[in-house]
Amino acid sequence: MKPTDFTLAGAKAALDERAISSVELTKAFVDAIEALNPRLNAYITTTPELALEQAKKADERIAAGTAGPLEGLPIAIKDLFATKGVKTTAASKILGNFVPPYESTVTSNLLRDGAVFLGKANLDEFAMGSSNGTSAFGGVENPWKRAGEPDTKLVPGGSSGGSAAAVAARLALGATATDTGGSIRQPAAFCGIAGIKPTYGRCSRWGVVAYASSLDQAGPVARTVEDCALLLGSMAGFDPKDSTSADMAVPDFAAAVVRGVKGLRIGIPKEYRIDGMPAEIEALWQTGMAMLKEAGATLVDISLPHTKYALPTYYIVAPAEASSNLARYDGVRYGLRVAEKDSDLNDLYERTRAAGFGSEVQRRIMIGTYVLSAGYYDAYYVKAQQVRALIKRDFDQAWAHCDAILTPATPSAAFAEGENADDPIAMYLNDVFTVTANLAGIPGLSVPAGLDKQGLPLGLQVLGKPFDEETVFAVGGAIERAANFTAVPSVRG
Repeated sequence: MKPTDFTLAGAKAALDERAISSVELTKAFVDAIEALNPRLNAYITTTPELALEQAKKADERIAAGTAGPLEGLPIAIKDLFATKGVKTTAASKILGNFVPPYESTVTSNLLRDGAVFLGKANLDEFAMGSSNGTSAFGGVENPWKRAGEPDTKLVPGGSSGGSAAAVAARLALGATATDTGGSIRQPAAFCGIAGIKPTYGRCSRWGVVAYASSLDQAGPVARTVEDCALLLGSMAGFDPKDSTSADMAVPDFAAAVVRGVKGLRIGIPKEYRIDGMPAEIEALWQTGMAMLKEAGATLVDISLPHTKYALPTYYIVAPAEASSNLARYDGVRYGLRVAEKDSDLNDLYERTRAAGFGSEVQRRIMIGTYVLSAGYYDAYYVKAQQVRALIKRDFDQAWAHCDAILTPATPSAAFAEGENADDPIAMYLNDVFTVTANLAGIPGLSVPAGLDKQGLPLGLQVLGKPFDEETVFAVGGAIERAANFTAVPSVRG
Protein backbone atom coordinates (compact mmCIF):
# COMPACT_ATOMS: atom_id res chain seq x y z
CA MET A 1 0.00 0.00 0.00
CA LYS A 2 1.24 3.47 -0.90
CA PRO A 3 1.49 5.96 1.97
CA THR A 4 -1.13 8.14 0.24
CA ASP A 5 -3.63 5.25 0.46
CA PHE A 6 -3.81 5.51 4.26
CA THR A 7 -6.97 6.81 5.85
CA LEU A 8 -6.27 9.46 8.45
CA ALA A 9 -6.94 6.95 11.25
CA GLY A 10 -4.73 4.38 9.51
CA ALA A 11 -1.90 6.87 9.11
CA LYS A 12 -2.23 7.85 12.78
CA ALA A 13 -1.87 4.19 13.79
CA ALA A 14 1.14 3.71 11.47
CA LEU A 15 2.85 6.76 12.96
CA ASP A 16 2.13 5.57 16.50
CA GLU A 17 3.61 2.17 15.66
CA ARG A 18 6.66 3.79 13.97
CA ALA A 19 5.80 1.94 10.76
CA ILE A 20 6.29 5.20 8.89
CA SER A 21 7.59 8.65 9.79
CA SER A 22 5.71 11.89 9.29
CA VAL A 23 8.46 13.10 6.97
CA GLU A 24 8.03 9.99 4.78
CA LEU A 25 4.26 10.34 4.83
CA THR A 26 4.35 14.05 4.08
CA LYS A 27 6.92 13.60 1.30
CA ALA A 28 4.58 11.07 -0.38
CA PHE A 29 1.76 13.61 -0.39
CA VAL A 30 4.05 16.43 -1.54
CA ASP A 31 5.13 14.26 -4.49
CA ALA A 32 1.53 13.32 -5.30
CA ILE A 33 0.49 16.99 -5.25
CA GLU A 34 3.39 17.92 -7.51
CA ALA A 35 2.33 15.24 -10.00
CA LEU A 36 -1.45 15.73 -10.00
CA ASN A 37 -2.27 19.28 -8.89
CA PRO A 38 -1.40 20.83 -12.28
CA ARG A 39 -4.24 18.73 -13.68
CA LEU A 40 -6.82 18.82 -10.87
CA ASN A 41 -6.10 22.35 -9.58
CA ALA A 42 -7.18 21.27 -6.10
CA TYR A 43 -4.66 23.58 -4.41
CA ILE A 44 -4.25 27.31 -5.00
CA THR A 45 -1.09 27.48 -2.88
CA THR A 46 1.15 24.58 -1.89
CA THR A 47 3.59 24.77 1.02
CA PRO A 48 5.94 21.76 0.64
CA GLU A 49 8.86 23.27 2.56
CA LEU A 50 6.64 24.31 5.47
CA ALA A 51 4.94 20.90 5.48
CA LEU A 52 8.22 18.99 5.63
CA GLU A 53 9.49 21.28 8.39
CA GLN A 54 6.30 20.66 10.39
CA ALA A 55 6.62 16.91 9.73
CA LYS A 56 10.20 16.86 11.02
CA LYS A 57 9.10 18.54 14.26
CA ALA A 58 6.18 16.13 14.51
CA ASP A 59 8.55 13.14 14.30
CA GLU A 60 10.58 14.64 17.13
CA ARG A 61 7.47 14.98 19.32
CA ILE A 62 6.38 11.43 18.47
CA ALA A 63 9.83 10.15 19.47
CA ALA A 64 9.69 12.16 22.70
CA GLY A 65 6.25 10.80 23.60
CA THR A 66 4.59 14.23 23.44
CA ALA A 67 2.54 13.68 20.28
CA GLY A 68 -0.77 15.50 19.83
CA PRO A 69 -4.00 13.85 18.61
CA LEU A 70 -3.19 14.65 14.95
CA GLU A 71 0.59 14.57 15.23
CA GLY A 72 2.33 14.37 11.86
CA LEU A 73 -0.82 13.93 9.75
CA PRO A 74 -0.75 15.90 6.46
CA ILE A 75 -3.97 17.77 5.61
CA ALA A 76 -5.18 20.53 3.30
CA ILE A 77 -6.62 23.87 4.44
CA LYS A 78 -9.45 25.47 2.50
CA ASP A 79 -8.22 28.84 1.28
CA LEU A 80 -10.88 30.61 3.32
CA PHE A 81 -9.03 30.06 6.63
CA ALA A 82 -6.45 32.68 7.53
CA THR A 83 -3.00 31.10 7.83
CA LYS A 84 -0.25 33.25 9.30
CA GLY A 85 2.45 33.97 6.75
CA VAL A 86 0.72 31.90 4.02
CA LYS A 87 -1.36 33.52 1.29
CA THR A 88 -5.12 33.44 1.92
CA THR A 89 -7.12 34.41 -1.17
CA ALA A 90 -10.73 33.18 -0.76
CA ALA A 91 -10.19 32.23 -4.44
CA SER A 92 -10.73 35.90 -5.36
CA LYS A 93 -8.61 38.44 -7.23
CA ILE A 94 -9.48 41.03 -4.60
CA LEU A 95 -7.51 39.01 -1.99
CA GLY A 96 -5.07 37.52 -4.49
CA ASN A 97 -1.96 38.65 -2.62
CA PHE A 98 -3.26 38.82 0.95
CA VAL A 99 -0.91 37.25 3.52
CA PRO A 100 -2.52 37.27 6.99
CA PRO A 101 -0.42 38.26 10.02
CA TYR A 102 -2.62 35.97 12.16
CA GLU A 103 -3.91 32.38 12.28
CA SER A 104 -7.59 31.38 12.33
CA THR A 105 -8.78 29.65 15.48
CA VAL A 106 -9.59 26.39 13.66
CA THR A 107 -6.16 26.15 12.03
CA SER A 108 -4.52 27.16 15.32
CA ASN A 109 -6.30 24.24 16.98
CA LEU A 110 -5.08 21.86 14.27
CA LEU A 111 -1.49 23.10 14.59
CA ARG A 112 -1.76 22.75 18.38
CA ASP A 113 -2.69 19.09 17.88
CA GLY A 114 0.21 18.42 15.51
CA ALA A 115 -1.35 18.50 12.04
CA VAL A 116 0.87 19.15 9.02
CA PHE A 117 -0.37 21.70 6.45
CA LEU A 118 0.20 20.76 2.80
CA GLY A 119 -1.28 23.95 1.32
CA LYS A 120 -4.41 25.97 0.66
CA ALA A 121 -7.25 24.22 -1.18
CA ASN A 122 -9.20 25.80 -4.02
CA LEU A 123 -12.85 26.86 -3.64
CA ASP A 124 -15.61 28.85 -5.27
CA GLU A 125 -14.85 32.56 -4.93
CA PHE A 126 -15.76 33.67 -1.40
CA ALA A 127 -17.41 30.22 -1.04
CA MET A 128 -20.19 31.26 -3.45
CA GLY A 129 -20.99 28.36 -5.75
CA SER A 130 -21.88 24.70 -6.08
CA SER A 131 -19.28 23.55 -8.60
CA ASN A 132 -15.93 25.17 -7.71
CA GLY A 133 -16.23 26.85 -11.09
CA THR A 134 -16.24 30.45 -9.83
CA SER A 135 -12.67 30.47 -8.45
CA ALA A 136 -10.51 33.29 -9.80
CA PHE A 137 -7.72 30.71 -10.00
CA GLY A 138 -9.64 28.31 -12.25
CA GLY A 139 -12.00 25.45 -11.53
CA VAL A 140 -11.16 22.16 -9.84
CA GLU A 141 -11.51 18.86 -11.67
CA ASN A 142 -13.23 15.97 -9.90
CA PRO A 143 -10.89 12.93 -9.83
CA TRP A 144 -13.88 10.69 -10.64
CA LYS A 145 -14.84 9.91 -14.25
CA ARG A 146 -18.08 8.75 -15.83
CA ALA A 147 -17.86 5.22 -17.16
CA GLY A 148 -16.83 5.34 -20.82
CA GLU A 149 -16.18 9.11 -20.74
CA PRO A 150 -12.52 9.51 -19.76
CA ASP A 151 -12.25 12.94 -21.37
CA THR A 152 -15.31 14.51 -19.72
CA LYS A 153 -14.25 16.72 -16.84
CA LEU A 154 -16.64 16.64 -13.89
CA VAL A 155 -17.00 19.25 -11.15
CA PRO A 156 -16.12 18.29 -7.55
CA GLY A 157 -18.99 20.31 -6.11
CA GLY A 158 -18.66 23.54 -4.22
CA SER A 159 -17.69 25.60 -2.52
CA SER A 160 -15.23 23.22 -0.82
CA GLY A 161 -14.41 21.47 -4.09
CA GLY A 162 -10.66 21.77 -3.73
CA SER A 163 -10.75 20.24 -0.26
CA ALA A 164 -12.95 17.33 -1.40
CA ALA A 165 -11.00 16.68 -4.61
CA ALA A 166 -7.68 16.74 -2.73
CA VAL A 167 -8.90 14.11 -0.27
CA ALA A 168 -10.54 11.93 -2.93
CA ALA A 169 -7.45 12.07 -5.17
CA ARG A 170 -5.17 11.11 -2.25
CA LEU A 171 -3.51 14.55 -2.16
CA ALA A 172 -4.30 14.94 1.57
CA LEU A 173 -5.49 12.72 4.43
CA GLY A 174 -8.26 15.18 5.21
CA ALA A 175 -9.09 18.85 4.82
CA THR A 176 -10.82 21.76 6.45
CA ALA A 177 -13.91 23.05 4.70
CA THR A 178 -16.82 25.42 5.30
CA ASP A 179 -20.55 25.00 4.77
CA THR A 180 -22.99 27.88 4.24
CA GLY A 181 -25.70 26.01 2.33
CA GLY A 182 -24.16 22.59 1.65
CA SER A 183 -20.57 23.42 0.76
CA ILE A 184 -19.13 20.53 2.79
CA ARG A 185 -21.76 17.88 2.18
CA GLN A 186 -22.36 18.38 -1.56
CA PRO A 187 -18.67 18.17 -2.62
CA ALA A 188 -18.15 15.25 -0.24
CA ALA A 189 -21.01 13.41 -1.97
CA PHE A 190 -19.73 14.31 -5.46
CA CYS A 191 -16.21 13.07 -4.61
CA GLY A 192 -17.12 9.86 -2.77
CA ILE A 193 -15.85 10.93 0.67
CA ALA A 194 -17.37 11.89 4.02
CA GLY A 195 -17.96 15.42 5.28
CA ILE A 196 -19.73 16.98 8.25
CA LYS A 197 -21.16 20.42 8.83
CA PRO A 198 -21.31 20.61 12.63
CA THR A 199 -23.84 22.59 14.63
CA TYR A 200 -23.59 26.35 14.17
CA GLY A 201 -21.22 27.53 16.90
CA ARG A 202 -19.38 24.22 17.33
CA CYS A 203 -16.30 25.52 15.45
CA SER A 204 -15.06 29.09 15.71
CA ARG A 205 -15.53 31.35 12.70
CA TRP A 206 -12.73 33.68 13.81
CA GLY A 207 -10.17 34.05 11.04
CA VAL A 208 -12.46 32.47 8.41
CA VAL A 209 -13.30 34.81 5.52
CA ALA A 210 -17.01 35.54 5.93
CA TYR A 211 -19.74 34.85 3.38
CA ALA A 212 -23.00 34.74 5.37
CA SER A 213 -22.25 35.08 9.06
CA SER A 214 -25.40 33.45 10.45
CA LEU A 215 -24.98 30.40 8.19
CA ASP A 216 -21.22 29.80 7.78
CA GLN A 217 -19.76 26.90 9.72
CA ALA A 218 -16.38 25.20 9.51
CA GLY A 219 -16.07 21.41 9.39
CA PRO A 220 -13.90 18.62 7.97
CA VAL A 221 -13.93 16.41 4.89
CA ALA A 222 -12.06 13.10 4.90
CA ARG A 223 -12.22 9.62 3.43
CA THR A 224 -14.15 8.03 6.29
CA VAL A 225 -16.64 8.98 8.98
CA GLU A 226 -14.04 8.17 11.65
CA ASP A 227 -11.51 10.46 9.98
CA CYS A 228 -14.05 13.30 10.04
CA ALA A 229 -14.68 12.63 13.73
CA LEU A 230 -10.96 12.81 14.51
CA LEU A 231 -10.55 16.09 12.64
CA LEU A 232 -13.66 17.68 14.14
CA GLY A 233 -12.42 16.77 17.62
CA SER A 234 -9.46 19.08 17.05
CA MET A 235 -11.22 21.78 15.05
CA ALA A 236 -14.08 22.31 17.52
CA GLY A 237 -14.08 24.20 20.80
CA PHE A 238 -15.13 27.44 22.45
CA ASP A 239 -13.47 30.63 21.26
CA PRO A 240 -14.00 33.91 23.16
CA LYS A 241 -12.99 35.80 19.99
CA ASP A 242 -16.17 34.53 18.24
CA SER A 243 -19.40 35.78 19.81
CA THR A 244 -21.33 32.94 18.12
CA SER A 245 -19.01 30.22 19.47
CA ALA A 246 -20.72 27.79 21.83
CA ASP A 247 -19.15 27.37 25.27
CA MET A 248 -19.58 23.58 25.31
CA ALA A 249 -17.25 20.66 25.90
CA VAL A 250 -16.03 18.77 22.83
CA PRO A 251 -17.13 15.10 23.06
CA ASP A 252 -15.17 12.09 21.87
CA PHE A 253 -16.65 12.07 18.39
CA ALA A 254 -14.53 9.13 17.21
CA ALA A 255 -15.92 6.88 19.97
CA ALA A 256 -19.45 7.64 18.77
CA VAL A 257 -18.74 6.33 15.25
CA VAL A 258 -18.77 2.71 16.44
CA ARG A 259 -21.62 3.13 18.90
CA GLY A 260 -24.28 1.60 16.66
CA VAL A 261 -27.88 2.65 16.05
CA LYS A 262 -29.88 0.01 17.91
CA GLY A 263 -32.95 1.64 19.43
CA LEU A 264 -32.54 4.92 17.54
CA ARG A 265 -35.49 6.44 15.70
CA ILE A 266 -34.60 7.65 12.21
CA GLY A 267 -36.91 10.24 10.69
CA ILE A 268 -37.79 10.06 6.99
CA PRO A 269 -39.17 13.44 5.83
CA LYS A 270 -41.76 13.16 3.07
CA GLU A 271 -40.95 16.66 1.78
CA TYR A 272 -37.53 15.51 0.54
CA ARG A 273 -39.20 13.51 -2.23
CA ILE A 274 -39.01 16.38 -4.67
CA ASP A 275 -40.53 16.48 -8.16
CA GLY A 276 -38.21 15.08 -10.78
CA MET A 277 -35.86 13.40 -8.32
CA PRO A 278 -33.86 10.74 -10.21
CA ALA A 279 -34.86 7.14 -9.54
CA GLU A 280 -31.26 6.38 -8.52
CA ILE A 281 -31.43 8.92 -5.69
CA GLU A 282 -34.72 7.48 -4.44
CA ALA A 283 -33.30 3.94 -4.65
CA LEU A 284 -30.20 4.97 -2.68
CA TRP A 285 -32.43 6.54 -0.02
CA GLN A 286 -34.46 3.34 0.26
CA THR A 287 -31.22 1.34 0.55
CA GLY A 288 -30.06 3.62 3.35
CA MET A 289 -33.33 3.09 5.21
CA ALA A 290 -32.95 -0.68 4.86
CA MET A 291 -29.34 -0.50 6.13
CA LEU A 292 -30.34 1.36 9.28
CA LYS A 293 -33.36 -0.85 9.90
CA GLU A 294 -31.15 -3.93 9.60
CA ALA A 295 -28.72 -2.35 12.10
CA GLY A 296 -31.48 -2.03 14.69
CA ALA A 297 -32.93 1.42 14.12
CA THR A 298 -36.62 2.20 13.76
CA LEU A 299 -37.84 4.24 10.79
CA VAL A 300 -40.35 7.00 11.50
CA ASP A 301 -42.22 9.06 8.91
CA ILE A 302 -41.95 12.77 9.74
CA SER A 303 -43.01 16.04 8.15
CA LEU A 304 -40.91 19.17 7.68
CA PRO A 305 -43.63 21.24 5.99
CA HIS A 306 -41.63 24.41 5.30
CA THR A 307 -38.84 22.61 3.45
CA LYS A 308 -40.18 23.83 0.09
CA TYR A 309 -39.41 27.41 1.13
CA ALA A 310 -35.82 26.67 2.18
CA LEU A 311 -34.04 27.46 -1.09
CA PRO A 312 -35.70 30.83 -1.72
CA THR A 313 -35.23 31.72 1.94
CA TYR A 314 -31.54 30.82 1.76
CA TYR A 315 -31.01 32.82 -1.42
CA ILE A 316 -32.39 35.92 0.29
CA VAL A 317 -30.64 35.58 3.65
CA ALA A 318 -27.22 34.52 2.35
CA PRO A 319 -26.79 37.23 -0.33
CA ALA A 320 -28.07 39.86 2.10
CA GLU A 321 -25.41 38.95 4.63
CA ALA A 322 -22.82 38.65 1.85
CA SER A 323 -23.53 42.17 0.58
CA SER A 324 -22.83 43.46 4.08
CA ASN A 325 -19.73 41.31 4.70
CA LEU A 326 -18.11 42.04 1.35
CA ALA A 327 -18.50 45.81 1.75
CA ARG A 328 -15.16 45.74 3.60
CA TYR A 329 -13.31 45.04 0.34
CA ASP A 330 -13.05 48.64 -0.80
CA GLY A 331 -9.47 48.97 -2.06
CA VAL A 332 -8.57 51.21 0.88
CA ARG A 333 -7.31 49.07 3.75
CA TYR A 334 -6.03 45.83 2.21
CA GLY A 335 -6.37 43.67 -0.86
CA LEU A 336 -6.59 44.77 -4.48
CA ARG A 337 -6.71 48.48 -5.34
CA VAL A 338 -7.58 49.70 -8.84
CA ALA A 339 -7.67 53.45 -9.34
CA GLU A 340 -6.83 56.08 -11.91
CA LYS A 341 -4.48 58.90 -10.93
CA ASP A 342 -7.32 61.38 -10.33
CA SER A 343 -9.91 58.91 -8.98
CA ASP A 344 -12.32 59.99 -6.30
CA LEU A 345 -13.44 57.57 -3.59
CA ASN A 346 -16.50 56.27 -5.47
CA ASP A 347 -14.42 55.66 -8.59
CA LEU A 348 -11.86 53.76 -6.47
CA TYR A 349 -14.62 51.55 -5.04
CA GLU A 350 -16.20 50.87 -8.42
CA ARG A 351 -12.98 50.05 -10.26
CA THR A 352 -11.61 47.88 -7.44
CA ARG A 353 -14.79 45.84 -7.00
CA ALA A 354 -15.40 45.48 -10.74
CA ALA A 355 -11.89 44.09 -11.23
CA GLY A 356 -11.69 42.18 -7.95
CA PHE A 357 -15.03 40.35 -7.75
CA GLY A 358 -16.14 37.65 -10.19
CA SER A 359 -19.58 37.55 -11.80
CA GLU A 360 -21.20 35.17 -9.27
CA VAL A 361 -20.00 37.25 -6.32
CA GLN A 362 -21.25 40.42 -8.02
CA ARG A 363 -24.61 38.73 -8.67
CA ARG A 364 -25.05 37.78 -5.02
CA ILE A 365 -23.94 41.20 -3.76
CA MET A 366 -26.52 42.85 -6.02
CA ILE A 367 -29.29 40.46 -4.91
CA GLY A 368 -28.36 41.04 -1.27
CA THR A 369 -28.21 44.82 -1.63
CA TYR A 370 -31.59 44.80 -3.35
CA VAL A 371 -33.39 42.78 -0.65
CA LEU A 372 -31.92 45.04 2.05
CA SER A 373 -32.82 48.27 0.27
CA ALA A 374 -35.55 50.67 1.40
CA GLY A 375 -38.98 49.46 0.35
CA TYR A 376 -37.89 45.83 -0.05
CA TYR A 377 -36.35 45.00 3.35
CA ASP A 378 -39.69 44.03 4.95
CA ALA A 379 -41.02 42.28 1.85
CA TYR A 380 -37.95 40.09 1.36
CA TYR A 381 -35.38 39.99 4.17
CA VAL A 382 -37.75 40.19 7.14
CA LYS A 383 -40.12 37.69 5.51
CA ALA A 384 -37.21 35.31 4.83
CA GLN A 385 -36.13 35.46 8.46
CA GLN A 386 -39.69 34.64 9.53
CA VAL A 387 -39.75 31.61 7.23
CA ARG A 388 -36.33 30.60 8.55
CA ALA A 389 -37.80 30.53 12.06
CA LEU A 390 -40.57 28.23 10.80
CA ILE A 391 -38.02 25.88 9.19
CA LYS A 392 -36.17 25.68 12.51
CA ARG A 393 -39.46 25.03 14.31
CA ASP A 394 -40.18 22.13 11.93
CA PHE A 395 -36.97 20.45 13.08
CA ASP A 396 -37.59 21.26 16.76
CA GLN A 397 -40.96 19.53 16.52
CA ALA A 398 -39.54 16.58 14.58
CA TRP A 399 -37.07 15.75 17.37
CA ALA A 400 -39.99 14.70 19.55
CA HIS A 401 -40.45 11.77 17.17
CA CYS A 402 -36.92 10.90 16.01
CA ASP A 403 -33.25 11.00 17.04
CA ALA A 404 -31.79 11.68 13.59
CA ILE A 405 -33.02 12.24 10.05
CA LEU A 406 -31.97 10.45 6.85
CA THR A 407 -32.16 12.14 3.43
CA PRO A 408 -30.26 12.12 0.15
CA ALA A 409 -27.21 14.44 0.14
CA THR A 410 -27.61 15.73 -3.42
CA PRO A 411 -30.22 15.54 -6.18
CA SER A 412 -27.69 14.03 -8.62
CA ALA A 413 -24.15 12.77 -9.01
CA ALA A 414 -21.36 15.12 -10.13
CA PHE A 415 -22.15 16.97 -13.36
CA ALA A 416 -19.80 18.04 -16.15
CA GLU A 417 -17.88 21.32 -16.13
CA GLY A 418 -19.96 24.06 -17.69
CA GLU A 419 -23.15 21.97 -17.63
CA ASN A 420 -25.11 24.47 -15.51
CA ALA A 421 -22.81 27.46 -15.88
CA ASP A 422 -25.35 29.60 -17.76
CA ASP A 423 -28.28 28.71 -15.48
CA PRO A 424 -27.84 30.06 -11.93
CA ILE A 425 -31.19 28.62 -10.82
CA ALA A 426 -30.20 25.08 -11.87
CA MET A 427 -26.91 25.55 -10.03
CA TYR A 428 -28.69 26.76 -6.89
CA LEU A 429 -30.93 23.65 -6.91
CA ASN A 430 -27.87 21.54 -6.05
CA ASP A 431 -28.36 22.77 -2.47
CA VAL A 432 -31.98 21.64 -2.21
CA PHE A 433 -31.29 18.89 0.37
CA THR A 434 -28.64 20.72 2.36
CA VAL A 435 -29.68 24.34 2.99
CA THR A 436 -32.23 23.46 5.68
CA ALA A 437 -29.48 22.36 8.07
CA ASN A 438 -27.77 25.75 7.77
CA LEU A 439 -31.00 27.69 8.20
CA ALA A 440 -31.80 25.65 11.33
CA GLY A 441 -28.19 25.56 12.59
CA ILE A 442 -28.16 21.76 12.99
CA PRO A 443 -25.40 19.24 12.13
CA GLY A 444 -25.39 17.36 8.85
CA LEU A 445 -23.12 14.56 7.60
CA SER A 446 -22.69 13.22 4.06
CA VAL A 447 -21.62 9.57 3.75
CA PRO A 448 -20.70 7.83 0.46
CA ALA A 449 -23.19 5.00 0.04
CA GLY A 450 -23.28 3.88 -3.58
CA LEU A 451 -22.62 4.52 -7.27
CA ASP A 452 -24.93 5.71 -10.02
CA LYS A 453 -25.27 3.90 -13.35
CA GLN A 454 -22.29 5.84 -14.71
CA GLY A 455 -20.05 4.73 -11.85
CA LEU A 456 -20.12 8.04 -9.94
CA PRO A 457 -20.47 8.26 -6.15
CA LEU A 458 -23.72 9.16 -4.41
CA GLY A 459 -24.09 10.22 -0.80
CA LEU A 460 -26.65 9.92 1.97
CA GLN A 461 -27.16 12.74 4.47
CA VAL A 462 -27.71 12.36 8.22
CA LEU A 463 -29.17 15.35 10.09
CA GLY A 464 -29.14 15.60 13.87
CA LYS A 465 -30.24 17.63 16.86
CA PRO A 466 -28.22 20.75 17.74
CA PHE A 467 -24.89 19.77 19.33
CA ASP A 468 -25.68 16.06 18.97
CA GLU A 469 -22.94 15.28 16.46
CA GLU A 470 -22.33 12.05 18.38
CA THR A 471 -25.64 10.56 17.20
CA VAL A 472 -24.97 11.85 13.67
CA PHE A 473 -21.59 10.08 13.69
CA ALA A 474 -23.17 6.90 15.08
CA VAL A 475 -25.74 6.81 12.26
CA GLY A 476 -23.11 7.74 9.67
CA GLY A 477 -20.81 5.00 10.93
CA ALA A 478 -23.60 2.43 10.64
CA ILE A 479 -24.32 3.48 7.04
CA GLU A 480 -20.62 3.39 6.19
CA ARG A 481 -20.21 -0.14 7.56
CA ALA A 482 -23.31 -1.43 5.76
CA ALA A 483 -22.57 0.29 2.45
CA ASN A 484 -18.93 -0.81 2.49
CA PHE A 485 -18.09 1.84 -0.10
CA THR A 486 -14.69 0.83 -1.49
CA ALA A 487 -14.81 2.38 -4.98
CA VAL A 488 -11.93 4.70 -5.81
CA PRO A 489 -11.59 7.54 -8.33
CA SER A 490 -9.67 6.87 -11.53
CA VAL A 491 -7.35 9.85 -10.94
CA ARG A 492 -5.42 9.65 -7.67
CA GLY A 493 -1.97 10.01 -6.19
